Amino acid sequence: MSSTPRNPAAVPTLGHSLKHLAVHLITPLLMCLGMALAYQGAFHQPEPHHLKVAVVGATPQADGLARAIRAKAGDALDVRTLPDRSVAEQQLRDRDLVGAFVPDARSPELLVAKGNSDTSVVAATAVFTTVTDKQGVPLHVTNLTPLAEGDPTGQGLFFLLVALSIGSYASVAVIGAAGAALAMRVRVLVGVAVSLVVSVIGIATAGPVFHVVDHSRAAVWALGWLYSAGIVLIGIGLHTFLKRWTTLAMMVLFVMLNFTSSGGIYRPELQNGFFGTLHGFWTGAGFQEGARSILYFDGGAGLGGHVATLVVWLLLGGAAVAAAALYERRGRGGAEAAVGTEADAEAEEEMEEAVAV
Repeated sequence: MSSTPRNPAAVPTLGHSLKHLAVHLITPLLMCLGMALAYQGAFHQPEPHHLKVAVVGATPQADGLARAIRAKAGDALDVRTLPDRSVAEQQLRDRDLVGAFVPDARSPELLVAKGNSDTSVVAATAVFTTVTDKQGVPLHVTNLTPLAEGDPTGQGLFFLLVALSIGSYASVAVIGAAGAALAMRVRVLVGVAVSLVVSVIGIATAGPVFHVVDHSRAAVWALGWLYSAGIVLIGIGLHTFLKRWTTLAMMVLFVMLNFTSSGGIYRPELQNGFFGTLHGFWTGAGFQEGARSILYFDGGAGLGGHVATLVVWLLLGGAAVAAAALYERRGRGGAEAAVGTEADAEAEEEMEEAVAV
């Protein structure tokens, strides 16, 4: 019994297989490079830059202490004097200050708001501990914003941000590839529904499971849905144009630049100018700082601006899907859309890349 002769043309050569493999390795290697540059660039050497602190008191001694600290610290600290304790407390609650030092010969005190950023408070405490050590007296630290029981370091919200981000951009890979044959409006509706599920998972785990969010859960959930929907819509729009490179683009936008500028680990006063600048308008910072404002500052301290940031990113997502829909209607994108088993294979490939964080 003779066997059917194998067609040599159907068997890829070693060189072709290696070339195909090398092309697919570009994405994870670029991810590695990007993550190394972003995370080490943002976090490797936290130093104060215009850290806002104050000396409380209307006396010549208080003014002299402020001038001495300012002269020694240079650009590291932004030192001001405040007339009394009540003004200092209000500025801390408005998130205009990191720490306010109340001089006293026997019991000096530092007023802080850990809900703003625990790492920034640590930096401010170190500054004024140096002052009290010279006086030979201990520094008493008073925190005006107690943190949640399940979040003693104040960084639990950052890990919620990570969960929301990964759930969102990983879903984009599947919606864009496996759902490529669907009309754009259907993909958008699926994306909005997925972002709802992602936000519910986030608040369910951060709330009743781990008690990172111990009150105002509906408000934090709403921020999470707004944040997730913006990411998903941007990703769906980009996939029409970038195809398999969408995952890399999403990681750059919503991991490399997003996590590092969110303020979840270090706020801008402890980072270099690049990431500090991104913090002013990037979507992760909008969620992170908005959630802090809700949980620890009674919905004040700039909440409206942080919500506006998230709305702008959602509108960018709307613009991206609108542009993609127009592109596909003109027929330039439809011919390239993968369907059937090819789409399934692309979805699996993109999903593997999406979760390789």
